[in-house]
Amino acid sequence: MMRRHDLDWLRVLVFALLIFYHVGMFFVPWGWHIKNNVICEWLTYPMLFINQWRLPILFVISGMGTYYALNKRSGKQFVLERIVRLYIPLTVGMLLIVPPQVYIERLVNNEFQEGYFDFWPAHAFNGIYPEGNFSWHHLWFLPYLLVFSLLLIPLFLYLRKHPLNTFTLWIKKLATKPSSLFWFIIPLYLCEALLEPFFEVTHALVDDWFNFISSMLLFFYGFMLISVKEEFWKTVEQNRRLYLYCGLIGFALYMTIILSFEDSIYIHFTEALVKVFNLWAWILALFGYAAKYLNKASKPLAYANEAVYPFYILHQTIIIIIGYYLMDFNWGIVPKLAVMLILTFLFTWTIYEFGIRRSKFIRPLFGLKIKKG
Repeated sequence: MMRRHDLDWLRVLVFALLIFYHVGMFFVPWGWHIKNNVICEWLTYPMLFINQWRLPILFVISGMGTYYALNKRSGKQFVLERIVRLYIPLTVGMLLIVPPQVYIERLVNNEFQEGYFDFWPAHAFNGIYPEGNFSWHHLWFLPYLLVFSLLLIPLFLYLRKHPLNTFTLWIKKLATKPSSLFWFIIPLYLCEALLEPFFEVTHALVDDWFNFISSMLLFFYGFMLISVKEEFWKTVEQNRRLYLYCGLIGFALYMTIILSFEDSIYIHFTEALVKVFNLWAWILALFGYAAKYLNKASKPLAYANEAVYPFYILHQTIIIIIGYYLMDFNWGIVPKLAVMLILTFLFTWTIYEFGIRRSKFIRPLFGLKIKKG
């Protein structure tokens, strides 16, 4: 199956957006590891917009990537590849990349006063965060992907071996009609309406049932939609404006509900429907516009596509270190935001380019393939 460069572009752009999002978390009123000395209320609105679809589309793209990976590997090879590409970087991240984030949070909260190497390793792995210090923080995406891959591999192997099965043919039929693609929101709605009130999003894997099930559904959707091949891409490309309008309407309704109505059982079920409609419309719109304008190879894409995984692993630690030194400066929000973004990209790229990309020993620790020769 021919590689889709639009998926690579979307993956790169959404992970780049993740850097903007995590820098934004330093300024908005929502809980985060450390905070700027001045909180910015207006920034919550673009953050809310991004937050609706940024993680859902990553899980869909990851499901699509799984389809490609299985086309080149047996089941055993796929499982081994998932462990190498996900578990090793997760372990390295938890041992080396995440501890500075926890250390700085402890400094800011006056829970630790000594130097970093007094904290690591002596205290860095004592207890589970937030009560303790051991955590995967922003890397939670990796264990979820690993577990989803291991749980669904029997089903994926069956579907790959029987491409004309009834379920795949039904998905293919849905993918030919622009309105039928919205049937995919029904399971998402049931999760949002029935699980979300009882299971707070913790990213802890073991007690995170709403986030776990809804994310696994999106991962599964990605596998199924890519498996019907051109039908899906033709539909989203031809109807991209329709999905964009649906997304704009959905987000406007969502903002109206959360800003204008007090919570009640009726509001909850209405908000849940609007939320999943909104996020799915944006996902379809993004796929449609990417299929139209981004399905082309380029050298910058090849470079960025390889860099995106190390960037994801490194970026939040760098943001928090920079934020720690800037948090009490009496600058305006915009200058401080700009400086944090520029320095985060600059430092992350420097570490990637000169410390990771060129070393055959370090590359696999950050999820990259070992270069031959």
